[in-house]
Amino acid sequence: MPKEPNESSNEEGKKVDAKGSEDSTGREDASEELVRKRIRTNTPSPHRQTPPSSPSKFVSVEELMETAKGVTNMALAHEIVVNGGFKIKPAEPAEGSLEKQVKEIVHKAFWECLKSQLNDDPPVYEHAIKLVGEIKETLLSFLMPYQTRLKAQIEEALDLSLIQQQAENGALDISKVAQFIINTMGAFCAPCRDEEVRKLRDITDIVQLFRSIFAVLDKMKIDMANFAVSSLRPHLLQHSVEYERNKFQDFLNKQPSALDFTQKWLQESADSVVRGAEGGATSSPVSSSQLLLHVHNHAYLRLLHWEHGIDTFPETVLMDRGRFLEMQLELERLTLVASVLLIVYNSAGEAISGLPGLMDTLKNTVRILLADMHTPSFKADETFTAIGEKLCLELGECLTQHGFSPFHPDRQNTLKGQIAAVKSQDNPIRKLVDSRIQSYLLGFLEPGPNRSLPAVPGGLVPISKELEEIGIRLSHLVNFNKLVYSPFYQKLLQDVVQAEGSSAT
Repeated sequence: MPKEPNESSNEEGKKVDAKGSEDSTGREDASEELVRKRIRTNTPSPHRQTPPSSPSKFVSVEELMETAKGVTNMALAHEIVVNGGFKIKPAEPAEGSLEKQVKEIVHKAFWECLKSQLNDDPPVYEHAIKLVGEIKETLLSFLMPYQTRLKAQIEEALDLSLIQQQAENGALDISKVAQFIINTMGAFCAPCRDEEVRKLRDITDIVQLFRSIFAVLDKMKIDMANFAVSSLRPHLLQHSVEYERNKFQDFLNKQPSALDFTQKWLQESADSVVRGAEGGATSSPVSSSQLLLHVHNHAYLRLLHWEHGIDTFPETVLMDRGRFLEMQLELERLTLVASVLLIVYNSAGEAISGLPGLMDTLKNTVRILLADMHTPSFKADETFTAIGEKLCLELGECLTQHGFSPFHPDRQNTLKGQIAAVKSQDNPIRKLVDSRIQSYLLGFLEPGPNRSLPAVPGGLVPISKELEEIGIRLSHLVNFNKLVYSPFYQKLLQDVVQAEGSSAT
């Protein structure tokens, strides 16, 4: 029987809901696509800073496919561990797509054929018995190995050879068979499906009943799969570090250049840290281990400003690229919000400081107007002009309400110009806020089991809650990544830091 549009098998049609939202599927699809792009046979990376330790070897198509499958499995296990909201969802063909149209036509033809057979005199049960067979297989798949009594009951009640004999002799009561199926579904289903199973009992049309049974069974399959995932998560948490490390080592054995972009990423971080030290940013000497940690943590912060393109993202953080990109976009928006508010409060001065509710009002206005800033339709000039106009209006109303003189038109125009200037990445206020955000987030990456949350820098109080949430997410992500890839990072970090030391002398 053709599967209903919301039906998915155990092996195909599964999607990952990265956090219960549309972004998660995109993250998994992007990760798999990138992994496949990264598999090379004997082409050295143009970014390699040092000669390879061994020549590239020939890799067969079979080895490539095996490696891709292994990395895909690793990505799935990683998603389950890192994403607490991981859910399996049935695949839906795109609305209006050829696949959806063909599926609908095939389904319609099948159910019409079933209806025609059952309306014959005498009824023909060929299709109906096939459906019962599929339902039987599904019900048996829900059973645990120890549920032998239930298995025997299903085998006896849905004995296809017996049902076939009853149909041939005109003694088959298909409604009675359907009722047994519904009762069994009620015993297996999750509590959230009780109402849907109950409604099956009210359906009298046998064709519609079978269609509805399959629709509910599809949902039960997903429920069972997600229950299995939740049961698997503690086991994966216990073994995921070693599992991912071994899988990546297998990948590295087949593809020796699989750390090229990771090396370049760490090298750029080391260059940046050394330049900062030479510029006087670091006054006190640091040990070798501290320097390695400093370079590594700064490397993770660089992922929040990634501008090198999707194809050059470091291999060791490739599976979390979607998460880093998500934080990057969120931080860009928060930087603009904080910059605008800093300008407003510096411009208005004592008159508005401490006024209850004003900060939240202004903040919500800016956030709403910047909600689409990462979409193709976003027009920066128009948006920042609107922000200036709206904030001046709200400030004027607030000042009047509290007995202050309203903004003079000249001061309003100056404020609007300062707000409009924030859209430039070279704006001094924006760069200052961004620098403080980076320093704040760096505090979350400092080692120590009992460390307290870093202090919120000046000007970031309006977005402190959002920054704290990002900092916690970032630290969890980074700490797990370090645990998995620590053997690879240790050698690479030592190499890049020694290279910096050699070039400095």
